[in-house]
Amino acid sequence: MIFNAHDDVWTNITRKRQMGRKDILRNYHCQEYKKASAGGGIFVIWQDRVDKKDPKKRAIEIIKNMSIEVAETKDLIQIIRRKDDFNKAREEGKLAVVIGVEGLSFIDNDLELIPVLYMLGVRHCTLTWNEENALAAGINGSPKMGLSKLGEECIHYMEKIGMVLDVSHINEKSFWDICEIVKKPIIASHSNCRKLCDVTRNLYDDQLKAIANTDGVVGLNAYSEFVDMDEKNRTIDRLCDHIDHMVEVMGIDHVGLGFDFFNYFEEENVEEFKSDNTPPIENFEDITKAQNLINCLVKRGYSREDIEKIEHKNFIRVIRKCL
Repeated sequence: MIFNAHDDVWTNITRKRQMGRKDILRNYHCQEYKKASAGGGIFVIWQDRVDKKDPKKRAIEIIKNMSIEVAETKDLIQIIRRKDDFNKAREEGKLAVVIGVEGLSFIDNDLELIPVLYMLGVRHCTLTWNEENALAAGINGSPKMGLSKLGEECIHYMEKIGMVLDVSHINEKSFWDICEIVKKPIIASHSNCRKLCDVTRNLYDDQLKAIANTDGVVGLNAYSEFVDMDEKNRTIDRLCDHIDHMVEVMGIDHVGLGFDFFNYFEEENVEEFKSDNTPPIENFEDITKAQNLINCLVKRGYSREDIEKIEHKNFIRVIRKCL
C-alpha cells in the first residue's frame, strides 16, 4: 500500500469546479489512487496564486470546494483527525486522507486561524510555499530571513494541538531555526537529495540527518527537475538513487514517498508547476505508475519489510506520533 505524502488535490478540485465540473474527487482522484493500490495521502490546500493580493480569499475558495467534495465522498474517504482513523480507513476500505496546507501566507499575522483550520480537519502545514510571509521564508525569500517570532509561536501551537510540521519549500535559515525549537518529528513531504541534484528545493545531507534526528521522514519527489540536472538522467532509476542516498544518510525508517504529481493540472496550463515545460519522468507520470518505482526497489534488493516502510509505514508512524 502506498501513502503519498504530497498531492495538490484540493487545489485541483477547486480549479475544475470553477470550470463547471463536479465530483472530481469521486470520479478522478479516488479512481487513480485505487488503480495505484494507494491507501491515501496528504492532500493539500495550495495557494496557487501567491502573487495575487488576496490569498485568504483563495484559501476560502479552496476550503469551500474541498468541503463540498468531502461531504459527497464519505463512502470512499476517511479524513484523518485522530490516530485511530488510519485503522478505521483500513477496516472500511477507504482512502486515508490527511488534510494539509501548503503555505500559510493567507493567515497573515492571525494565529487564531490555526485552531480554525484544525477544527476543519487540517492536520498538516508548511509555514511557507516558496514565498516570504509573516512566519518564515521559503526558498525564493531572502536567505537572511529565518523563522519569525510569530513563526515560533505557530510551531509551538501546532505541536500542542497535534499537527504535522512540514519543512519542504522552506529556506535554509528557516529550516535550521525550526530544527532548534521543535519537540516533535518534522517531515519534508516532497523533497529530494541536493547531493544528487543541486536545486534549492532539495535537501543537503545535514538537513536530511537533522530531520531523521527528530524521528521525521522525507518524501521522495517525482518532479523531474528535482531528480537530476541533466534531462537525459531524469529516470525512475535516478529517482531510486535518491532513495538509496536517503537510506544511506538517514536510515530506512526515515524515507517515504511524496510524489507531487501534477499530471491533472496539465489541461489547465498551470505555469506555477513548470519553469520550462520540463516533461515528467517517463513511465512515472502519475500515481497509477507508482508500482514502477516499487519494482525498481525490488530489483535493487530492498526487502519487503523495508519497501513497506518506504511505501507507507514511516509516514503513518510519524503522523500518528504528531496527532
